[in-house]
Amino acid sequence: MSSTETQTSSQAPTKAQGLDATTHANIHDKLARALGIKSAQVNAFVKLYDDGATVPFIARYRKEKTQNLDDAQLRALEKSLNYERDMATRRLKIVELLSTQGNLTDELQVRIDNATSKLELEDIYLPYRPRRRSPAAKARAAGLDTAAQLLLTTEITPTDALAGYQVPTSISDDSGNEVEVDFSDIDKQLAGVQAIIVDDWTQALDLLDNLRNGFAKTANIVSSVASDEKREVGEKFKDYFEHSESLARLPNHRLLAMLRGRQENVLGLKIEGEDAPFVEKIVKHFDIDAKAPDARKEFLGEAATSLWKDKWRPHIEHRLLTEKRLTAEADAIEVFANNLQHLLMSAPAGRKVILGVDPGIRHGVKMAIIDAQGHVMLDDADKPVIATVYPFAPDNKMDEAKTIIDKLLSTYNVDLVAIGNGTASRETDAMIKEILAANDKLQAKAVIVNESGASVYSASELASDELANMDVSVRGAVSIARRLQDPLSELVKVDPKAIGVGQYQHDVNQTQLADSLDKVTQDSVNAVGVDVNTASPAILAHIAGLNRNVAQQIVTYRKEHGAFAGREALKDVPRLGVKTFEQAAGFLRVHDGSNPLDATGVHPESYALVDSLLAQTGKDLSDVLGNDGVLNSIDITTVAANDDNISVKAIIEELAKPARDPRPEFKTANFRDDVNSIKDLTEGMTLEGVVTNVTAFGCFVDVGVHQDGLVHISQMANDFVADPMNRVKPGDIISVRVIAIDESRGRIGFSMKPEVAKSTRAANKSAATSNDSGDDKASRPRSNRPAADDKRRSALRGKRSDRNDNKGDKGNAGAPSNTGSKTPKATKSEAPIKIGTLGALLKEAGVSKGKK
Repeated sequence: MSSTETQTSSQAPTKAQGLDATTHANIHDKLARALGIKSAQVNAFVKLYDDGATVPFIARYRKEKTQNLDDAQLRALEKSLNYERDMATRRLKIVELLSTQGNLTDELQVRIDNATSKLELEDIYLPYRPRRRSPAAKARAAGLDTAAQLLLTTEITPTDALAGYQVPTSISDDSGNEVEVDFSDIDKQLAGVQAIIVDDWTQALDLLDNLRNGFAKTANIVSSVASDEKREVGEKFKDYFEHSESLARLPNHRLLAMLRGRQENVLGLKIEGEDAPFVEKIVKHFDIDAKAPDARKEFLGEAATSLWKDKWRPHIEHRLLTEKRLTAEADAIEVFANNLQHLLMSAPAGRKVILGVDPGIRHGVKMAIIDAQGHVMLDDADKPVIATVYPFAPDNKMDEAKTIIDKLLSTYNVDLVAIGNGTASRETDAMIKEILAANDKLQAKAVIVNESGASVYSASELASDELANMDVSVRGAVSIARRLQDPLSELVKVDPKAIGVGQYQHDVNQTQLADSLDKVTQDSVNAVGVDVNTASPAILAHIAGLNRNVAQQIVTYRKEHGAFAGREALKDVPRLGVKTFEQAAGFLRVHDGSNPLDATGVHPESYALVDSLLAQTGKDLSDVLGNDGVLNSIDITTVAANDDNISVKAIIEELAKPARDPRPEFKTANFRDDVNSIKDLTEGMTLEGVVTNVTAFGCFVDVGVHQDGLVHISQMANDFVADPMNRVKPGDIISVRVIAIDESRGRIGFSMKPEVAKSTRAANKSAATSNDSGDDKASRPRSNRPAADDKRRSALRGKRSDRNDNKGDKGNAGAPSNTGSKTPKATKSEAPIKIGTLGALLKEAGVSKGKK
């Protein structure tokens, strides 16, 4: 389980209050063990972190202090640190409350100290939580506790235990407030006594642990359609209309799908499990069978049943489901974050003149041209170069559209044409390619671009500020062009949840999701760095140390005073103080400024150190930048790092590649011209496509038919694939083979396996089958592998199944998974589902991945 704290990038976390030095030291040691690092590394990080340093800054410019912890390790450390501090604070509070009540024992203290989750802590405190209006509290207020204790300790009947009991004229709780309750007859008095006994028994936490563990292993989660009226409207959940499976082995994606179905009032969920074995354990624990007389034994037996059915089982069900949900949500958030990171870090086309095209049919094809700096180009009349054409039905002005587009491409020397992948994208792509083929002078190349979220940006306040003189409908074309030129700079302007690389995003904890995605964005932006003289407020806000307000101040100052001549000029920006400058300066680039180092990743604090290195070479900085020969000749042993902040070696690496970009080289997929819709696909067809989303059960691939297809994990490689993320990333260009098509449901099955390998295996299998016959087949071993090898492979297959079953379905957020139903047995009139078909590959996933 995890917990996150949302912070703006400019705010330092507050050190946990009320925790003593020993507690902090214990937390640090625990984190070191859990993350496999040294306590000294944890201590160094915590000191920097509590002093207001951001993770990107620590990862880049304080490597010496943390002994080279990278950004992934630091993020994990940050997350765990905040969680453990929250846990420690809650521990203190619970201990304080129990002490005040007089209920704190050595056993409870040990339990509290050893608790590993917030849920476990609350479980420990639950029996002692004041409940002034509970049946047990009312019964105690009415004076029935004496009778309850008699029944627990004395051989007496329940009726005799109440002999002489007088109902008080008024009943008040421990705060002096009068309680309205009726204990006037014997049945109500016995119910009150039983409530007190059950309440006392709830403090048997060891027994509760035993029962919870036992119930968790045997319980099933059962889903059913809420009503017949929901069958049609909830068709996407039909696999869960009559579904049952082990709660312990329930995969994350199926749980999230069920919970979404319940949220939409389509499904009902319940936990099924036995009662009798657990009631028997309670009876045995309290030695109820040995109680006498029989009336007392029977009464206490009823209390044991009530403890289980009315108290513990509902609580256990809730906790187990909550733990499963939290794990599933954390898994979904993690995959969403990973997908977002790879999307943000996808290859930029670079400084190219680009025609952005937002395809459409009835409302026309919107177009805009941006220059190499990402600004909308202006014509001779200083008006934006934009246009709208209507080549498709009902207007069918194809010739006019081609003429206009040809003129735009020729007049403005367009390098690339970015075509949004929405409605009519393939038709528009075909039209653009016809124009390019007809005019040899045109050098542009058409590229399909994922436009998810472009409409969200177009209507945003940021778009209104950036493109105030343009209609909302045309802003999308500008955004599409900029996405091709620099995906990172443009995508940060859109809420990550609108980009479409996650699933169940509206079902998970929104605070944790937003925090996780914000940190991914911050890490990506700082890994690349930004040009402070061209950056938008949206991307500047993600620079270490900055927030939205300071980012806007930088842009405002730039507009009023012109481009920044160097990093030092940033100190003149209002609200950008010394600490903020320290955190942000290294990630802000100033190209063609007064100091060449301002265009590199070298931090201003190290400029003096660079000067001392230059003194060794006797050369100017311009002669040294990017010159490996000179840089390798420097004797770094004679120069010490400044204040142990960053090593000389790290600075030399920056000087060797002063404009390095960690993103991959730009390349595009080549969609087949004869494949424009799902109708054009045939089984066995090989296509090139772009990975759009990666989930635990496979990946989705866009091959240009307006409907992404699924490569199931079983079809990703001939060898075992533990995690699809280890094989592909969003944005990867891969070759796939069509293996299944379900046009009615808009589903496509792909395989990444080489077809020749498939044929070879089939031939081998056929040969083996033809050779295995009669008694000879039974008498021969299956292969020449040792028996131990067979056992090892069998165990590996079992582990693979467990791992895959417990991974979550984190694909497209717009399509709830309807997975999980057991494959029905084939009837005489129904052919069994074949391996490699949609039934086998997509049945498990059940996700329709469409364009946004």
